[in-house]
This record gives sequence, C-alpha cells and structure tokens, in this order.
Amino acid sequence: MRLKISHSTEYRYDAPLSYALQRLRLFPKSGSTQTVTEWTLSIEGAREEVRYDDSFGNDTRLLSIEGAPHRIVITTSGLVETQDTNGVVGAHRGLAPLWLFLQDTPLSEPGEGVASLAKSVDDGGTEVERLHALMELVRERVAYTVGATNAVTTAEEALAKGQGVCQDHAHIFIAAARRLGFPARYVSGYLRLDAGDDQTASHAWAEAHVEGLGWVGFDSSNCISPDERYVRVAVGRDYRDAMPVMGIRLGHAEEQLAVRITVEQ
Repeated sequence: MRLKISHSTEYRYDAPLSYALQRLRLFPKSGSTQTVTEWTLSIEGAREEVRYDDSFGNDTRLLSIEGAPHRIVITTSGLVETQDTNGVVGAHRGLAPLWLFLQDTPLSEPGEGVASLAKSVDDGGTEVERLHALMELVRERVAYTVGATNAVTTAEEALAKGQGVCQDHAHIFIAAARRLGFPARYVSGYLRLDAGDDQTASHAWAEAHVEGLGWVGFDSSNCISPDERYVRVAVGRDYRDAMPVMGIRLGHAEEQLAVRITVEQ
C-alpha cells in the first residue's frame, strides 16, 4: 500500500518564549515492513540544531527556539510504501541490548492487576498464540475511551480504570508480556483508518520478541497484528522513549497545542 502522510504540530503562546528545546521523533525509516520513498521536515519559529539516531535506532532531531516567538509549527510529510508481513518485523537491531526490553519502566511497571492479567494467559499453545491471547485480553479488559487517561497514566492505572487509548493498551500489553518473559517494546507510528483520512493523534502499538521470528507487532486497540495500513516511526521501552515531540521551555506563557494528521492511500 502506498500511503501519503502529513503530520503538523502547532504551538501558540500568549507571551514570548525566551528559550525552549524540542526533540522530534517523526521520521520513519525503511525496513522489512515499509519503504520510505519521500519525507520532508518544515519548521516555523524554531531551527534544527542536530540530528542523530538514538540508542533505539530512532531518527531524532533537536530544535531550539529563541527570539521570543509566539507560534511554532512543525510539519513532516511524505510517502511510504508498506507491505503486510503478518506483524513480523524481524531480527533485533540497534545499540540497545535485547535484555533492556525486559526491564520495567515507570509507565509499564506491573502491579497486581497486570500480574493477574498475565496469569490469565493460557500456558498452552505457541509463543505467538499466547501473545495473541494476551492482546485480546487487554482489549477485553480496557475499553477504548478517548479522554479517560493522559500521557502519564501507567499501565496499572489504565487497567484498573478499565478505560484508555492505544498508548494505554500498548503499555499494558508490554508490562504483561515482560511478566511472561518476552522482551517487549512500544511503537509509535501511523495507521490508515477506514473512517477517513484526518486524525488528531498518531497511533501506538506494541511489539514482543519471539524466538525464531524476532519482533512481532500486536495492536490491542484493534485486536490485530499490524498490516499494510501501519507505518512504524519510533520504538522504545515505553511512550517516553518513542513520543513524537517532547521538550522543555523557559517562561510562564500559556500554551495551546493543535495537532493535525492525515494518512491517505
């Protein structure tokens, strides 16, 4: 599938900013599931200082903001050719060792709820079958509800609430998969929706490492392994390692954020 993607992030402030730094992970790479044929970056109100691959292999850019801007706009866009691999991404690569993805993080630390969820997975069947069963359990226990959680909600909190979004589903799956002995990681990216081209947020899902297959994707929000409608952008131990835009700023200005995404075939 050939997908055309545009992702715009706009910040408006009611007072000038004296200084700010932003880190971007908005740049997909070619791999076993996709080929990036075109990708561009446009910046208003800031400038790119450096670009590098982080320890997880993500294309990362740092922006600085000076000169008291009231508005910053970051837009990435391009074309990606995707293919359906039944969710299989392949062998582990990158500087981060595989064992790192067995370690808990503040957002994915398992509590009693996650431990109980992991125990609910049947010991029978293949590793892939067990992970599919876990994916379905996460979706059964946590209804997809926009606004029920936020960026700092933990896996345990979302599971206890019984509501969340794709970020929460990914964190719960990751926490439980690690409890079952699987290295697991968070993936941020895009999903071509049947409902339309326009979106207000990017998508997220999880990957678990299976012996003999490598990394395999599981999207609990949609109860499927990623297919040709998905575009992988960044990976990490949890959301904070793979979040599209994050930063710090000096000053007391009130911030308004607007995100516009289109994913079209």
